[in-house]
Amino acid sequence: MKAAIITGASVGIGQETAELFLAESYLVFNLSRRPCPLDAVNNLPCDLSCADSIRECMMVLTDALADVEHIALVHNASQMRKDACDECQSDSLREVLETNVVAINTINQAMLPLMKTGSSIVYVGSTLSEKAVPGSFSYVISKHAQLGMMRATCQDMMGKGVHTALVCPGFTDTEMLRTHIGTDPEVEASIGSMNSFGRLIQPREIAELIQWAHHHPVINGAVLHANLGQKEN
Repeated sequence: MKAAIITGASVGIGQETAELFLAESYLVFNLSRRPCPLDAVNNLPCDLSCADSIRECMMVLTDALADVEHIALVHNASQMRKDACDECQSDSLREVLETNVVAINTINQAMLPLMKTGSSIVYVGSTLSEKAVPGSFSYVISKHAQLGMMRATCQDMMGKGVHTALVCPGFTDTEMLRTHIGTDPEVEASIGSMNSFGRLIQPREIAELIQWAHHHPVINGAVLHANLGQKEN
């Protein structure tokens, strides 16, 4: 038996990733506040900003995954706020880091003892894992932190048969992006023009890369850019 644990598999990239792993007969678990609509997914209601909520899910997973062959652990969920360095209060920054960074560490600590050779930890970062734009202060910080976590995890897991990668999507047509840009065709066209194909990336495209990364340990420690050739500013 093989298993995939995906945070935020209720919509978008996470849901598409869940569907791909289900097609490979993986036992799939979704950790999020909302359920994944795919019938075969095991939904574990989880508030990633709450340590107690995560711990309850980890107890369930520890029992469920005791005999699995290998695990695909996909850190997909993220919180994004519109903020800037001169207005982001420390409490707000702390809340974003709790979901985007600390929760990942808590899950890793619980799952790593169960992860056998062939397992992977795939972090879903962003182009903002390596650059910055105005108005996304806390998100940029958290995505840079995920890059560091992935690389540090790679080094610490040397020789244990578990590989890591950071998938960095460009502008992807997800609920999170739509919350920020809305549905104005002109705005969408403007954002699409920022890559060489002139369109938004589809969640399925990122999900396919996540699945591929899990199956190919040769990319251990790699940053995988998935942005359709985004223009450099």
